[in-house]
Amino acid sequence: MSSKKRICIIGAGMAGLTALKNSLEHDLEAVAYERYTTVGGTWIYMERKEGEDEEDVHSSMYQGLRTNLPKEVMGFPDYDFDTNIPESFISSELVLEYLQNYAKHFNLTPHIKLEHEIIRVRPRSEGWEVIVHDLKSDKYFVEYFDFVLVCNGHFTTPMYPDTEGLENYQGKRLHSHLYRTPDVFKGQNVLVVGGGPSGVDIVHHIYQHAEHVYLSHHLESELRTDFMPNVTKKPDILRFTEEGAIFRDGSSASFSFVIFCTGYKYTFPFLSVDCGINVDVNWIHPLYKHCLNINKPTMAIIGLPHQISPAQLFDLQVRFALAFFTGRKELPSRADMLAEMEADMQERWANGVSKRVAHKMGVKQFDYYEDLAVTAGVKKLKPVVGKMMKSCSRRYIFELDTYRQSRYKVVDDENFIKIE
Repeated sequence: MSSKKRICIIGAGMAGLTALKNSLEHDLEAVAYERYTTVGGTWIYMERKEGEDEEDVHSSMYQGLRTNLPKEVMGFPDYDFDTNIPESFISSELVLEYLQNYAKHFNLTPHIKLEHEIIRVRPRSEGWEVIVHDLKSDKYFVEYFDFVLVCNGHFTTPMYPDTEGLENYQGKRLHSHLYRTPDVFKGQNVLVVGGGPSGVDIVHHIYQHAEHVYLSHHLESELRTDFMPNVTKKPDILRFTEEGAIFRDGSSASFSFVIFCTGYKYTFPFLSVDCGINVDVNWIHPLYKHCLNINKPTMAIIGLPHQISPAQLFDLQVRFALAFFTGRKELPSRADMLAEMEADMQERWANGVSKRVAHKMGVKQFDYYEDLAVTAGVKKLKPVVGKMMKSCSRRYIFELDTYRQSRYKVVDDENFIKIE
């Protein structure tokens, strides 16, 4: 029997892979369980099969997607994208290839159990009991671990708005989770609900196919759409009608299709109640620094914050958690962790943040990265990452038609150049 401490990693997408790599480097006996047939998580393209529910479709990836961040900040801090790729804003296929190469480079494959679904995680007097379903053999088994890193992602369970009259609407409806190709909207009037990156990108994808596209959003900045002549911006929806919707400015529109780009629910169906994690809309608590389970601090949830640099954040959160798991760093008292979380959330609520986006970072992300690194005594993100993030932030709003033509080049840990 190995004398090493054991760690269970749930998921082998972007977060799960860096969790596995870092756990092995911390001399832990690590196993990553992935319910799909390959690694990559949300970057894997998959169609909805007949009879499948929305949540059965693991990925939200659609054809033709290109990243809205340059690859120079999309990668992990210790493994770069192929420098022979000239573009900065790259296809989803290249991101998936990068993740698969990352797994090979760090020899992660022997530690990944594909087509294995986690059924239940529950605490023991010491450590964790994990019930696993081997999907290929249809057998169940139990494993025991000292630590758990939850890396199951959050682009699987669609969230819909609670809008008056939606049940009366007679047209077709779709969540962006299941959007795949633009040709199905040929000749149709379409309403896209949501002004986040996915909503704006889908409008950009379908406008040349659709007859007319209405985009309902409440962005504070004025979204530039003049290069898309058949796109009309609308405010939030007041109520749906049988043939369309009435908006909050009193205007109305008729459309035969509505695409909800309204986000996702955080779900952890495999966590038992006694894990001590509460899900209140999309506010997951109590968590120290938005990731460590205060009630059971041998568990961490990786990847809850959004409006961040994903791979960089995942890697940093994992290293933060491992510093405490391995005893290299001592945790504050439970009371102190709860008090800090409460102060953080009270500030968020006071600034109008809702539970639906409780873990949003945005401009706060750089302070968050610094806080994680300093608190755990781990290596900080390279300053050039923050500088590039600030350079390309929200360009999809103002330069949707051109911003992906820009190319970035990292000069050193501090500096980069942008080639228009």
